[in-house]
Amino acid sequence: MTIAKWNVDIAHSNVDFSVRHMMVSKVKGSFNDFTAEVEADPNDLTTASLTFTINMASIDTRNDDRDNHLRSADFFEVEKYPELTFTSTEIKRKSEDTYAVTGNVSMHGVTQPETFNVTFEGVAKDPMSGAEKAGFSVEGTLKRSEYNLTWNASLETGGVLVSDDVKIHLEIQAAKEA
Repeated sequence: MTIAKWNVDIAHSNVDFSVRHMMVSKVKGSFNDFTAEVEADPNDLTTASLTFTINMASIDTRNDDRDNHLRSADFFEVEKYPELTFTSTEIKRKSEDTYAVTGNVSMHGVTQPETFNVTFEGVAKDPMSGAEKAGFSVEGTLKRSEYNLTWNASLETGGVLVSDDVKIHLEIQAAKEA
């Protein structure tokens, strides 16, 4: 294969996260509105370039009150900072189908490098559309405090209401541009 443009298939992709709540459980959520600009050869992602953009107002934790709080100035402040962006800067192969993808994450007025583990899941021809599709799984962790997302509450039993670490998990299906 050669380098080609790929479009994220939103209907077959997810942007999910989880965070520890009250030190005893995890709350999960998703972002439902996202886009990507991808140029890649799926057989050698070290040559890829990608930009990923998330509409922060599209957060969905299945609880309207919590989602509205997360959109507020206590957290994402979506009216002032409507997007999170990731732009790749370096991609290193770790094994035949896994990569360390480093890039700049911009969120809440802060930009800094982050590295995510990406697994290439393969390429297949879509029997419905005939389009060539590629799949990727992405894992990583962001620290809220490094993006000035510091709202929290102390618990009387010790600890805090919301952990600093946010686990990120993406399942991406992309279609090769014709």
